[in-house]
This record gives sequence, C-alpha cells and structure tokens, in this order.
Amino acid sequence: MTEFKSFFKTVQSGEGDRCKYPTRLDTYGCGCSHNCAYCYARSLLAFRGLWNPVEPKEANIEKIRKTIAGKCKTGDVVRLGGMTDCFQPREKDARITYETIKALNHAGVGYLIVTKSDLVAEQEYVEILDKRLAHIQISVTSTDTEISKRIEPGAPLPERRIRAVEKLAALGYDVAVRLSPFIKEFIDTARIKAIECGKIQVEFLRANGWIGRWLQGCGVNLSEYTLSEGGYKHLTLARKIQYLQEIRRGGGATIYMRRCYAAL
Repeated sequence: MTEFKSFFKTVQSGEGDRCKYPTRLDTYGCGCSHNCAYCYARSLLAFRGLWNPVEPKEANIEKIRKTIAGKCKTGDVVRLGGMTDCFQPREKDARITYETIKALNHAGVGYLIVTKSDLVAEQEYVEILDKRLAHIQISVTSTDTEISKRIEPGAPLPERRIRAVEKLAALGYDVAVRLSPFIKEFIDTARIKAIECGKIQVEFLRANGWIGRWLQGCGVNLSEYTLSEGGYKHLTLARKIQYLQEIRRGGGATIYMRRCYAAL
C-alpha cells in the first residue's frame, strides 16, 4: 500500500477564515472507495491522475502520532476526513483512523469526524470515542436507495447511515445528520425530519463545470444556481432559506448551514 504523506494541513486564506475547523487530518488520501460522483476532491484530483478509488493511499500511523504530539495542543479540534473518508472500507483492515482516534484521545485533542459510513458506530469504535472530544457528522446525500447506489457506489446505503446516527445520538454523542451536498431532488424531507437526532448540518451544493455536467445528466435542475463565486455556481440565499424551512421540524433539531448558523 502506498503511503499518503500529505495527511495534515491547515487551510489558509479566505477558505480557512470561513471554516470553523480549518485543520484537517486525513488518514487516507489520493482516492476514496466510496467514489462519490459529486465529490469535490475527486473533481480536483482525477484529471491530474491523483485519484485512485480502488487503492487509496494510507497515512503512516507513526507519523500521525508524532504530528499530533508536535503540532496539536490540548483543546484544539482537527477534522478527520477532509479530502477522503476516514471510515472508507479500507479502514476495516488498516485501522489507521482507529489508532488516530486513540492518539487524539491521549493528547486531549478534539476531533470532528465527517463520514458516509456506519462503521463509526460499530462497537469497537464506540468504545474508544471520547464524548468530551468527539464530534460526528454522518453524511446523507440521498434518501433514495437506487439514487444512492448510482451516485455513491462504494458507500453504505443511506438507511444504514441513518441507523448509525440514531445509535450514536441515543448513546449521548455529539452527532449530526450531514446533508452534504444538499440536492433537493435527492432528498425526502419527511424521512429527514423523522430521524431521531438533535442536529442537522446542511451544506449546499457548489457546482463547478465538472460536477454541473454530471448533475445535469442525472436530471438535476441547475437553473436555480445563479450565483457565481470562486469558479462555482451557488443557490441564492433566499432559496437556501426556503429549503432550510422545508427541512425544519416543529420543536426539533437545530439546523446548521455551512458558513452561517441558524436554530430553526
């Protein structure tokens, strides 16, 4: 297995200023077995020949331990799973994420886990996740099984992810459903409202040329994406607020939108 050397990075400039957790630690890199068709990392790396979903690279756990000890301090929060999923299928054998979590616990460093896998809720991980340090977001892009199979061919089906969210929530972990990217045509809002979890994180789609062509081929209407910024097309704020209100449930979850927060 090829080593992934660029596993630790703090995003600088404008993007870093807007991100609440600009430091990421990727336990795997240059490919992800989930191979999601809309993935921004895939769109950035595939055309350069740096994307291999069959055999992603692994970070060296000894180097990770040294980096945590030398560059992180108690009270920091790092993001696990920035450019690839830290709980992709390779984790079942390599266990780089498992050992990384133990190292972060030992150092008292917080961690935000972003994943499309239910593996994070398996008992061996539940036993090491520190409720004082762990923040977990499990992504659901489509509630439709057939759509999910098509756009996220290597990821667990959405109902498995939803059950993982509910299990972690019931155990008292800080966990959220992550609608990322939120594409209205792919989501059954009634199913989302029924999830037994106190938080929903919404990250609206940013469509560049590559992603836009793929989405149009899937029948997604991009005519609403009328704002342009940084080479991406975005929904207007008014349309985002409308969709957030549709997800809102009476007396229920706090809904977070990327780059701004609103308790709905």
